Amino acid sequence: MLIACGSGGSGGGGPSATHSHTPPSIPAQNGFPATVNSASNPATEDKFVLGRALFYEPKLSGNGTQSCASCHQQDKAFTDGRPLAIGSTGETHPRNAQGLANVVYHATLTWANPVMTELERQMEVPMFGENPVEMGINDSNKVEVLNRIRQDTQYAILFKKAFPQDVDAISFVNIIAAISTFERGLISSDSRYDQYLRKKTTLNDSELRGMNLFMGEKAECFHCHGSFNFNDQVRYAGLSQIDTPFHNTGLYNIDGKGGFPFPNRGLFEFTSKVQDMGAFRAPSLRNVAVTAPYMHDGSIKTLAEVIDFYAAGGRVISSGIYSGDGRQNPYKSDLVNRISLSEQDKIDLINFLGTLTDQKFLSNPRFANPH
Repeated sequence: MLIACGSGGSGGGGPSATHSHTPPSIPAQNGFPATVNSASNPATEDKFVLGRALFYEPKLSGNGTQSCASCHQQDKAFTDGRPLAIGSTGETHPRNAQGLANVVYHATLTWANPVMTELERQMEVPMFGENPVEMGINDSNKVEVLNRIRQDTQYAILFKKAFPQDVDAISFVNIIAAISTFERGLISSDSRYDQYLRKKTTLNDSELRGMNLFMGEKAECFHCHGSFNFNDQVRYAGLSQIDTPFHNTGLYNIDGKGGFPFPNRGLFEFTSKVQDMGAFRAPSLRNVAVTAPYMHDGSIKTLAEVIDFYAAGGRVISSGIYSGDGRQNPYKSDLVNRISLSEQDKIDLINFLGTLTDQKFLSNPRFANPH
């Protein structure tokens, strides 16, 4: 149910897609599965330390005003609290900034690109992309950006430690490698829910009712959020098959034919297949209580509104340029249907989602700004 639920499969999650009613997987009591290591960028502590410094470094933008952390703030589980992200030049991004908690376990890394699977490749988009401009690094300022880093004596030391084999270690290739290493280390695994699974704490009656709703057929949230990471695109060491489903949840239907607002048309932007219109990746719900607003375009403000949206089986927009009945979207997932939830059911679901907040992750000094 929640945030971006839909049916399984690797396509758009339309009416013909199949889904599984198998019980949700949960974390092992002794922790998460082993992560997939990068063969081309093996992790080291020195790379992590450098990557952390660079993640918070505004010098690493074309105009020296914005860092990765500008859109990925630790206290918000590395989101930014805005409906839509804003780049270094003030340009508004068409999509909501995604959280980075447990990004190492994600099978794909953006809202709707099935081939964006490696952090090193994904990072080129915010750093060098021109439409929209995010970090704003381009051919006219690349040398200046690197010189800012080279002129910092502390970075000279950190780069030499992280890449001792390189004569000139300060390069964009190494910058990207270091930040990727830092991001792979952003593990969130100590929420109250995790502690409950490990028998280190208890959940109250409302939270337990919410958990049972979430994991059961009444609310059906687990179909898209039932993995240990509370999403349905996961990868880890030893996994035999990696699935990458995308889902249309009935958020829009602007033309009565399934249309979503340009340029936010989901997987369709990549495949040009009409059945992929409005299909987006279901994000992880870990720390979801602190990552508002919600959906790919930040168009739903609160968890209560998200639950109402799914309970209604889609969204009706009665006026304006986006008006339409999302409940009637022909490409909507077959699992997004009207659900009968009492007011207490909705409260219980929200309370359970609150148990997914990992307070240690949100305040861990290992992930904080070192500057």
